[in-house]
Amino acid sequence: MPIAANKAVSIDYTLTNDAGEVIDSSAGGAPLVYLQGAGNIIAGLEKALDGKEVGDELTVAVEPEDAYGEYSAELVSTLSRSMFEGVDELEVGMQFHASAPDGQMQIVTIRDLDGDDVTVDGNHPLAGQRLNFQVKIVAIRDASQEEVAHGHVHGEGGHQH
Repeated sequence: MPIAANKAVSIDYTLTNDAGEVIDSSAGGAPLVYLQGAGNIIAGLEKALDGKEVGDELTVAVEPEDAYGEYSAELVSTLSRSMFEGVDELEVGMQFHASAPDGQMQIVTIRDLDGDDVTVDGNHPLAGQRLNFQVKIVAIRDASQEEVAHGHVHGEGGHQH
């Protein structure tokens, strides 16, 4: 059964950057289970897996525009420490929910602290990077009507309700 829309797919994978550093991997754990066509994984990887079968192994390089987008300097801003009411200690790397310019919620990460100035970055940590995947397709099955309606896989390796 080939990977196609509305199939529940299980993959083993290792994700590296261009320097060969491992960013994420399912090695030593359960496979990643996702619903093909539902946008559960980055677009470039989903497109590369379309039509593949159980047992197929592939190497996929995904450019930023098909992953987490290009890095945008417009998503970096410096705020006053007073904007973080109720937070006693701010640290580089802390993440917060904030309103994006389009009104949507986004996650921002503190990149720098300088006195009362707090530099935050709304880019995804992997924005602007080519992502390199080593993937093996472990299982493919038809998704249930409920999984398709919810837009994600349920149960083992998927979403728990």
